[in-house]
Order: sequence, then C-alpha cells, then structure tokens
Amino acid sequence: MKWFLLDGMGPFFRGYETRRINWSKIPFNRLTLSGPERRANWNLVAEDLRRLAAEALAAGFNALSMDDLAHLAPHHAHEPEVAAGITVFREEFTTLFDLLKHEFGLGIFLTSDVLPTTPGVLNAIGESPSVLNAYYRELIRGVLDDFPQLSGLILRIGESDGLDVTDPLRTHLHLKTPGDAKRLIRQLLPEFEQRDRTLILRTWTVGAHPIGDLIWHRKTLARTLDGIDSPNFIVSMKHGESDFFRYLPVNPAFFSVKQPKLLELQARREYEGAGEYPSFTGWDCERMARELEKAENVVGLSIWCQTGGWHRFQRRAFLEPEQRDVWIRFNTLAALRIFKDHHSVEQAITGIVGEARSAATLELLRHADTLIRELLYVGDFAKQKLFFRRVRIPPLLHVYWDSLFINQAVRAALRHFVEDRGQALRAGEAAFALFPRMLELAETAKLPIEDLEHMRDLFHLILLARRFYFSDEESTIQQDILAAKKAYKARWPKSRRYRIKTDFSDFHVKRRTLKWTTALLLRNKRGYRFVDHLFTLNLLGIAFRFFQKRFPKKIPKFLRKSAMGVESLFR
Repeated sequence: MKWFLLDGMGPFFRGYETRRINWSKIPFNRLTLSGPERRANWNLVAEDLRRLAAEALAAGFNALSMDDLAHLAPHHAHEPEVAAGITVFREEFTTLFDLLKHEFGLGIFLTSDVLPTTPGVLNAIGESPSVLNAYYRELIRGVLDDFPQLSGLILRIGESDGLDVTDPLRTHLHLKTPGDAKRLIRQLLPEFEQRDRTLILRTWTVGAHPIGDLIWHRKTLARTLDGIDSPNFIVSMKHGESDFFRYLPVNPAFFSVKQPKLLELQARREYEGAGEYPSFTGWDCERMARELEKAENVVGLSIWCQTGGWHRFQRRAFLEPEQRDVWIRFNTLAALRIFKDHHSVEQAITGIVGEARSAATLELLRHADTLIRELLYVGDFAKQKLFFRRVRIPPLLHVYWDSLFINQAVRAALRHFVEDRGQALRAGEAAFALFPRMLELAETAKLPIEDLEHMRDLFHLILLARRFYFSDEESTIQQDILAAKKAYKARWPKSRRYRIKTDFSDFHVKRRTLKWTTALLLRNKRGYRFVDHLFTLNLLGIAFRFFQKRFPKKIPKFLRKSAMGVESLFR
C-alpha cells in the first residue's frame, strides 16, 4: 500500500459545544475571520493540528485529509461576504498546509462534495450541467495551482451538505447518472495528470438518483469507471455495501474494480458510541485484511477517526487530555498495524498498551465486541441482506447516531424480521452479564472505568428495549424502561448521554399489512425486481413527494431534520 490517510478535522472543533454537532465537515461558519480573536483562534487550530500530525506520523500515517475545496476556491461571481471569507481561509490554510507538508512531510488531500455553489454563482452562470462542470473544473484547477502542498483531492459525489448547514457556500447533488460521473471524471483527470496530483473518487452515496447505488451495484460502478485508466486516479470505497456498520461482508467491488482502490474504515464509530465506550473493530479488520489479500491493486487505507454523524458526543481523536479518546485510538492504531504491518490483533494491542496491560485489555475488548454484536445489534436482523430502492438497509435499526428508539413501530418491525425471539432475548441477557467482569478488567488494564459504567447504564436500557421488542409482557417492561431512562438522565451529562426516545402509543398497522408492505418495498437481493422498476424506483418517489408536501408533519422529525433528510432517498 502507498497511502495511509487519517482525517484531520478534529482541530477545527475545539470548544464547539452545541446540542448536536454535524461531524461530516468542518464548521466553517464558526471559525473566526476578523478582529483580535482571529489570530488566537487560528493559533489554537494550528496547535491542535501540529499535535495531531505528530501523532499520525509516529503511528505510521503518511497523509491527512482536510476539508474542503469550496472554502478555498474563489470565483468572480461569489458574493462579497463569501469572497472575503475565502480570502481569509486561503491565508490561514496556507499556513496549516505548510505546517503539515514542511514540518511533518505529510501528504494532504483536500475533500470536496460535488458540487459547491452559492446563489450568486448560480445566478451568474446558470444551472446547465455542462456549464457547472466547466465551473467546477475551473475551481479545481485554481486550487491545485494555488496550493502546491496538496497531494490531491477526494471527491464525494453521492452526498451533499446536511440540512443544518447555514453556510452560503453549499453543496448539492450534481451528478445523477453514471454517464454524468464518468464525463466529469474524464474532464477533471487531465488537471491532475498535468500536475502529478491524485484524484480520489469516493463511491459512498445516500441512494439519490440513478447513481445512488454506486457503492454496491456492479453495473452502475462499471459504467461510471469504464475506460478510466490513469495512474493519478484512485477509487475509494467503504468496507461494506452500506455505511460503517458491523455484520456487513466486504464489498465485492474490491474484487471487480480494476482501478487502484482505497479502503475506508471508521475508528470513531458514529453508530456505536462515537468513542464514548469501547467499540473495538480490530477483529473485523483482521477478517477484512485476510479477504482483501485476494483483491488486486488495493493501494491504500483511509481511516476516518473524527468524521461521521450528527450527534452530541465531543471526543476528538488524538486531542483529548489524559487520552480520553482511548477507544478511538485503539481502533485507529490497531487498523493501521493490521493492514500496514500485518500484525494480529494481539500484536497490535500489545504494541499499543504494553505487555503488562495487554491480556486484560484484550479480554475487555473481546467482551465489548460481544456486547455490541449481541446486544446493540439484533443479530438475526443484522445478518439479513435487505435493500430498499437504491440503498442497502442498515443492520442496526433501533439505534441511530445518539438516539435509542423504543416504540411500537420499531417493535413491530423487529418482531416481523426476527423469527427466534427467544434466542434474541437470551443473547442479549448473556451479553449484558459480561459487565461485572469488564469493570474488573478496566481497573486491571488502567482504562477509563467511568466509560464502562456509562456503557453498562446505556446497554441496560438497550436490554430493556430488547425485552420490550420481543417479550409479550409490555406493560411491566414499559415501567422499567421509564424508570431506567430517568436514572440514566440523572447520572450522565447531556454532552455524553444518548437521547432515549420512548413512545408506547399504539402503532396502527396490522401485522398482515406490514407483511405485504415489506414484501413490496424491500428485497433480499441486489438486483432490481420488476416491481422496483415499475413502482419502487419511480412511482413511489412521486407518491412520497406528494405526501411530504401535503402532510409534512406526518414524517418523523428525525427523518425530516437530520442529515440530508429522508427525501434524498426518493430522488
């Protein structure tokens, strides 16, 4: 492998405390651009970046990824306030890039969603796809010329800014078909080849438009990459066919795509506590490493140690006092050693914590892995391969970022998909029984006991939710859940606790209706059925847009307000 990338977002989130943080990109609109505070603010960013870079280099990484092209690329049609902001960002990022390049010798890859615009730009140049392609190529050409420190760019074509982003520089989904994507790549590649820089294309999408199945559909991926052959081009893929979840097999595209490939992993697990408790991925990495030995042309590893999700958890990778980021460190460093140095999990962890602490640490991490697989996830559901429109259904249904949902709708869905409810209950109970031993191990290994206590209290609620989902004694369990929820909220501060969303009102959908609805909308294979071409991919989108316009409040708030909004699934 040539490239070992770590994301460099953490330094830009110092002191950023809001009810919910968008960890998908740097919050540019909160960075100081003027006045006496500007220098102090950017000096703190540089201080943290220097610390992160030193840690990355010592670990064995050779490059950082940084946000983002839009805020460093001037254009004559930008509004005055946007242009002024870009001028400041270019000055400050020049200093940061010099720091990474000249002090640490690290490569720098700048990220970019396709495609960033402002109202002024759209008014000036219009919205013709060909004109927007030319505009984007102009932005890239300028940034590559103005920042020789850059090793290249990372393009994300299937996701744009979340609904919470208020920055006038916003991105929107520009590419809708494989042909659109291939055309843009062909137009951009000469700019990289002429300057000997690298263009990295991410295949991650949220399922919007015909290109929305790029991450898993072989024909879509083949049509997008057909005829693209350049030493300056890399395809970057998440390890599975969905987001960063467990229970997903290695993406088959690693064995069919001929172009150079980059494997994406996530160390700060956005759906598994975001570093608040141990969510160790080392054994998954070991399995993936063995399987990917058969894949050709895997040229690098990209580990997202900070990026991902909308949640309140605030631990910053490699930047916390007293190594409060220890669980993120374990995932990051173990993954690097497994893929780069071909270490086993045991060797990797021993190298991180030392011989004296390794046995207790490994046993603790093994138990934590069991808890996550057997209690956070419902194994019988997580193992199922289900697709809706252009996305693979996530294997984790009732926990979403920093929220645990305990309601009749989730109960009905899980009872529909899980056949052996008794086994699901027994697996959860057995896993929860590991906590007393884990607390002992944390003390022996000198690891944060409080994190394990928080994990225990949270997973107690998840266990009660499991009983609610699969037991027939609803009323008694409801009272237990409400009491445990009250105790959990009383003990743990908002900045680190989950939101427990309870609703025990009736779910007015009959079992028979749920059965035929899921049979119509969901499929258990990658290929599309006749009904998908006729209804799910086309008419359903029209029906959803009508429903959304007529009854907007009927769609749950978390679906309407988080990330890009559920409507992106129906484009």
